[in-house]
Amino acid sequence: MAKSIIEPRIKGFICTTAHPAGCATHVREQVAHVQGQKPIVGMHNVLVIGASTGYGLASRIAAAFGAHANTVGVYFERPSAGDRTASAGWYNTVAFNDELRRHCPGVKSININGDAFSDAIKAQTVAAVKKSLGTVDLVVYSLASPRRTHPKTGQVFHSVLKPTGKAFQGKTVNTDRGIVHEVTLDPATEEEIAATVAVMGGEDWELWIEALLAGGVLAPRARTVAYSYIGPELTWAIYKDGTIGRAKMDLDRAAQKIRKLLAPVQGQAFISVNKAVITQASSAIPVVPLYISLLFKIMKEARLHEGCIEQMCRLFSELYGEKATIDGEGRIRMDNLELREDVQAAVAAAWPMLTTENLHTATDYDAYIAGFLKLFGFGFSDIDYAQPVETELEISDENG
Repeated sequence: MAKSIIEPRIKGFICTTAHPAGCATHVREQVAHVQGQKPIVGMHNVLVIGASTGYGLASRIAAAFGAHANTVGVYFERPSAGDRTASAGWYNTVAFNDELRRHCPGVKSININGDAFSDAIKAQTVAAVKKSLGTVDLVVYSLASPRRTHPKTGQVFHSVLKPTGKAFQGKTVNTDRGIVHEVTLDPATEEEIAATVAVMGGEDWELWIEALLAGGVLAPRARTVAYSYIGPELTWAIYKDGTIGRAKMDLDRAAQKIRKLLAPVQGQAFISVNKAVITQASSAIPVVPLYISLLFKIMKEARLHEGCIEQMCRLFSELYGEKATIDGEGRIRMDNLELREDVQAAVAAAWPMLTTENLHTATDYDAYIAGFLKLFGFGFSDIDYAQPVETELEISDENG
């Protein structure tokens, strides 16, 4: 197999290359964090839908290495082809399996690559669970996609990141050039709002639970959790009150329905409202990268900062042991530190003063860019990126 020197190719919020050794380092760092925490007791067989990056990957790592739980990971990732690298999620999954064999021999990892929105992948997952695990006791829904083909009608929906009702004007940062500027976004049409809800809302979560129930692979008292975000008022025009916020509201509707569906097995459905972190999805939302850069600086100075893996370790520890922080809508509030009054007061005071000139001193923008690069395996000090690496790595269907 030929080796190649891999460099990041970035435009905006997209990186078209990934470094396999860097992705492996990123996974190992998360595994090491989990191993330094108290063991998680109570989860045994875990299905993670959207398991290869961000919160989904962190969930799988926390379950496998924190609870020694068998995991089924569902994702849609690209293998290498010719001189094109595989996607970061592909290399993350390879590294996850390698670390599992090294540290947790016997713990199973079942891997299913395909369109999680489809009936075919749901059926394949049910069959794999029946064959290898029997049942699952936790279902994590962490799917992020810009489009969805409806499994019943075949209609293709595309999500948009727009305000609703009226145009939005606000401050953001051009991450290609490191320039702070004003952005104006026209409001979404009703058709665009509906399409975004169809892609990012709760219907597919419902369909997954229905398929798992029909297949008889949900354990008694099984739990399911889907991830959401609300954020501070500063971001509401583009997030909470925007098209993506409408989709997240639909998760609340879906949670109510799923609780009824799970009643016969005495199951529970939760929505976890997580904090703002650097992910491929969050980097695409106007305003959010600049907000995250400022937030991280403030939270790090207050020693409150958490990334994906810290959040997921805390979530599972609370879900299976310590009492979780639940709001009036029944949602688990993992964003409680981000929304602390002192943190948001500091954000509100600094936000109007942010300019291109003070971007690197008033915020943690450099760390934001570094964190974004690490999503794709770049910027790790222990890797010599001038050396060629093997890019053609395979994912086995099942480990353990």
